[in-house]
Amino acid sequence: MFAEYIAKAVEKAVYEKMENGRFFAALPGFKGLWAEGKTVEAARRELISSLEDWLLLAIRCGDDVPVIRGIDLNKIGRHAKAR
Repeated sequence: MFAEYIAKAVEKAVYEKMENGRFFAALPGFKGLWAEGKTVEAARRELISSLEDWLLLAIRCGDDVPVIRGIDLNKIGRHAKAR
């Protein structure tokens, strides 16, 4: 479920070429999550890595994360916090 969530979330990524020639990547709805790279593909890979870390931290802290195409990881965080 975690890998499917990430794959579907990254489909919503927005990319922008910056003035320095590098690419900026962000995910709408994921506050403070962004990445950059020399190419769009490098920015995408970095975004995936950052998203994984962002999600793990949010789930561990019990913070809500966006529901992506019916996948609700918030249930995991609530279950883990109840232990």
